[in-house]
Amino acid sequence: MLRSCCRPIERCLGRRSGDGLLWHMDLKPHASGDFSIAVVQANSSLEDQSQVFTSPSATYVGVYDGHGGPEASRFVNRHLFPYLHKFALEQGGLSADVIKKAFNATEEEFLHLVKRSLPIRPQIASVGSCCLVGAISNDVLYVANLGDSRAVLGKRNSDARKGKVVAERLSKDHNVACEEVRKEVEALHPDDSHIVVYCRGVWRIKGIIQVSRSIGDVYLKKPEFNRDPIFQQFGNPIPLKRPVLTAEPSVIIRKLKPRDLFLIFASDGLWEHLSDEQAVEIVFKNPRAGIAKRLVGAALQEAAKKREMRYNDIKKIEKGVRRHFHDDITVIVIYLDHHKGSNANARLGAPNTVGCTTAPVDIFSLNADEAVEDLRRTVPVNKENPLLMVAC
Repeated sequence: MLRSCCRPIERCLGRRSGDGLLWHMDLKPHASGDFSIAVVQANSSLEDQSQVFTSPSATYVGVYDGHGGPEASRFVNRHLFPYLHKFALEQGGLSADVIKKAFNATEEEFLHLVKRSLPIRPQIASVGSCCLVGAISNDVLYVANLGDSRAVLGKRNSDARKGKVVAERLSKDHNVACEEVRKEVEALHPDDSHIVVYCRGVWRIKGIIQVSRSIGDVYLKKPEFNRDPIFQQFGNPIPLKRPVLTAEPSVIIRKLKPRDLFLIFASDGLWEHLSDEQAVEIVFKNPRAGIAKRLVGAALQEAAKKREMRYNDIKKIEKGVRRHFHDDITVIVIYLDHHKGSNANARLGAPNTVGCTTAPVDIFSLNADEAVEDLRRTVPVNKENPLLMVAC
């Protein structure tokens, strides 16, 4: 049943700005505040995918940063939330175990897709995606992560001084650029002195990939794919004794507090150019409307400075070529106003509705200025089982 409902129940199409590769949605309510999204495309096909699911009782956020192509991130965008809802319903609510089961089920189903597709699309075995998920339910925050997308909390300073905000990182970057992660990978492969090597100016696992956890990248997880004659024709197989990547997410659970102000969920395209503290300061000091776009703009300004250019010049560069200047960037800002009961329901506009906002699959794949009414739907919330929700 859930699988048959895996289509957008509400696609907030947002709008474009002066940058033809930038899509944004200024502000929209969720159960305990407002949220804002912005996406800028650099690759020929947008490899970042993202979604926000809202209901009177819960808010879910997903940022999926693909690599090697868009197939894995698009797959996660369609399948992860349904599994999350299914297992939460079966186990009576959210938990770290529920989240890990949803990630594992998504990974397994993508593996089945790769096996079916291999004869006609062997390159799909080398496609993968980072995966960052946040969930807020009953004032409890869950953050699960694979890869190097990042969730950062902005909160008031503990001494309650006005005008002071501090950044708290809520996710771990699974990237071998971090010494801790390199040691973690090396410890799992004590018989492979070349499991992590420094090449092309960065640390990479087997000289190929920087992230140590992902959905997909099947050829780095399943040794049999490297022996498959079809895949061998496509690329340079890497002899594996065991998987060198994993789809096991790191999960944190945190009770939200009154001094917690907002959350920033973003792909690594943002964090390449802004520190956690810089991003938090920008959100704290500026109006809510369009805040995600403002963060993307700040990152692009920094990218332009590094190349001794102006952002207005980068705007003119077409997708694909633009990847030489910056990555795809996705930003979702979730404000935490700690509204309770009927106030939260009033913010959503109707007490028994759920909604899903999904960024465009590709900035050029649909007209962001055109309303598509047949993609807008509301469905009643199951009061006995509020996590039984139609997925994005």
